[in-house]
Amino acid sequence: MRRITLLACGLCCALGANAEQGRLLATGGASMLEGAAGGGIVPWAVLTGYGEQDEWGGSAFATRVETGDYRLDAGGVALAYGNRLELSYARQHLDLGSLARDLNLPDNSVSQDIFGLKVRLFGDLIYDRLPQVALGVQHKRQRDFRVPKLVGAQRDTDTEGYLAASRLWLGAAFGYNLLGNVTARYSRANELGLLGFGGDRRDQHQWLGEASLAVLLNPRWAVGVEYREKPDNLSFAGESDWQDVFIGYFPSKHVSLVLAYARLGEIATYDHQDGVYLSLQGSF
Repeated sequence: MRRITLLACGLCCALGANAEQGRLLATGGASMLEGAAGGGIVPWAVLTGYGEQDEWGGSAFATRVETGDYRLDAGGVALAYGNRLELSYARQHLDLGSLARDLNLPDNSVSQDIFGLKVRLFGDLIYDRLPQVALGVQHKRQRDFRVPKLVGAQRDTDTEGYLAASRLWLGAAFGYNLLGNVTARYSRANELGLLGFGGDRRDQHQWLGEASLAVLLNPRWAVGVEYREKPDNLSFAGESDWQDVFIGYFPSKHVSLVLAYARLGEIATYDHQDGVYLSLQGSF
């Protein structure tokens, strides 16, 4: 994964001139944990990079989340064409830390691959009367299924969909630009899919709500909050909804940095899993 991220960052730098005069700074968002453009934990209707009509845009990212009992590493790449279609790939690796030791689990980590597709249906982030609306699909594939199966997961592969709507209101927050996003996700993934899909309590997709709100303090700095509803499929442990408070720094169209404090609640029997989220992205 490190090689993929470094190669993609090089590609972003080499091709960056293609979209230098395209969309406004920060309107490509960051890369969320699952690889799509958006916030840290919620996909937005925006597409990655800064390409406009008939232009390519893209990004590569690396993210780490530390909670004390767990460590999640994610990295991946995304490409978009014409500000209409986005393809993404991400790999996630969760170090089970204390859980693996306390329960004597057969593996001390789990990981998965995520292949994403997002299509902008209509609207525009800023200039249209309607918000920008996008339809996304994410196909997730477990790479280490022994632990998820042990705790009650029903399958190691699944596909989920989401519908996102995003809007940027210029000067709406006491003179500052305000970005809002709502997402409806159709999923049965346990902890994003890292603990498999479906469970002994429930093995059906359900609609889950997600939202983001950010204030752009200036073209380079943004602060905001996110919320993501989670399913509760496993009797082994409860699954908490996620929230975060983040700061985004966009020094140029080629680099962005997101730092967040994430409240993840209960994860696989360990409660109060709060910690730091750090993500670095290269874009063109």
